[in-house]
Amino acid sequence: MVRVFPLNDKYEKAFGKMFSDYYEELGCDEDADHLVNEYILPDLLAGLLRVDLIEEDGALCGFCIYQTDEPGNDWDFKDGWGDIREIYIVVSRRHKGLGKFLLYTAEMRLKESGVKDIYTAADGDAINFFAACGYELTDEECSELDCNVLVKKCGNGCKDCG
Repeated sequence: MVRVFPLNDKYEKAFGKMFSDYYEELGCDEDADHLVNEYILPDLLAGLLRVDLIEEDGALCGFCIYQTDEPGNDWDFKDGWGDIREIYIVVSRRHKGLGKFLLYTAEMRLKESGVKDIYTAADGDAINFFAACGYELTDEECSELDCNVLVKKCGNGCKDCG
């Protein structure tokens, strides 16, 4: 059985470990624990972003961090748009559809909150993942993250969004 649910106190340590694994896999030299404790968790508690976890057969296997961009957020790249900031599935559980399930859940929750269009800043293999999920690569680039911008416009009743 697959379950997606919001991050809560019970899973805070496990999320922190997964986030560290994610940053290590990306080759980031930033302190992942510092990012979790000083930025992600406080922004989550302030309602500025959301963190969903996914488990399969009782085993925690990934997360998605997303938000609606708005002036109150530290990150407001595309005001009013939904932003898939981070998505991660542990290596041993990849290529089973869990990432798509987690992404579609985040998209649904963003749309329920009034978002019409969604974007992500991605590079490498992530571009192929998002393209397979209905995102289109744009000419736009996020210079701060040195990534390409992909969008999924859902404001006009696209086939993926109903």
